[in-house]
Amino acid sequence: MKTAAQPELLSERSNGVLTLTLNRPEVLNSLTVAMLAGLLDSLKKAEKDPTVRCVVLTAAGRAFCAGADLGDLRARQAQGAFSLGDELRLRFNPLIAQIRKIEKPVIGAVNGLAAGAGASLILSTDIKICAEKAVFINAFSKVGLVPDSGMTYFMPRFMGLSLALEHAWTAKPISAASALHYGWVNRVVAAEELAAAAAEIAEELAKSASLALGLTKRAMNRSLDNNFESQLEYEAQLQEILGKTNDHQEGLGAFLEKRAPKFTGE
Repeated sequence: MKTAAQPELLSERSNGVLTLTLNRPEVLNSLTVAMLAGLLDSLKKAEKDPTVRCVVLTAAGRAFCAGADLGDLRARQAQGAFSLGDELRLRFNPLIAQIRKIEKPVIGAVNGLAAGAGASLILSTDIKICAEKAVFINAFSKVGLVPDSGMTYFMPRFMGLSLALEHAWTAKPISAASALHYGWVNRVVAAEELAAAAAEIAEELAKSASLALGLTKRAMNRSLDNNFESQLEYEAQLQEILGKTNDHQEGLGAFLEKRAPKFTGE
């Protein structure tokens, strides 16, 4: 149980990996204004910090995130002059966009329930590791709202339009096994293995050529809205950039010399 002295968002750095942990387990890590601001600020700082080469997003307790704190939301609505649209534009959307924008791997480690904006938060990450008992719920329709925080962008791309609509309309839970089948997550592991599995891939990526990883993410993002010919040209442009880096030369040398490369991010 979190004490009053503990922050709502924990931050830890090790071996080039920044781990951000949602820390309101007593309310299933529902998102407050402070948590959203803290996540966004941490990611913006990580983007500019060359010593951070990979980010892991996870949570304390039995749930990943139950979405927005509806009690807090209702209280602010009662104060008047409250706009749900502005809430998304000012708080949720910038965070989701930053996860997609940051040119470093962001790994989501899903320990339990991911609902509403909590599910959107995970879907926005680059690689998702999921505990066997984790479950995803999109319950916006149950409170008279449309899926948000990027949910209507991600779901059709993972599941196809018909399944995405069914899930959004019925709010039926998606199990970890189904999430793996749909491509929502990369792998499913036992709950006790989740942290180690996320750390293993994070540390592997942190040792990789960071510029290449970042521009690969940029290229993949661009491909979602690009045509084939334009994407081919974009790949050529990025390859021109990376071909002049020290990491490219190091990778070539290591391959020819049959040794492990030592990438510096330059």
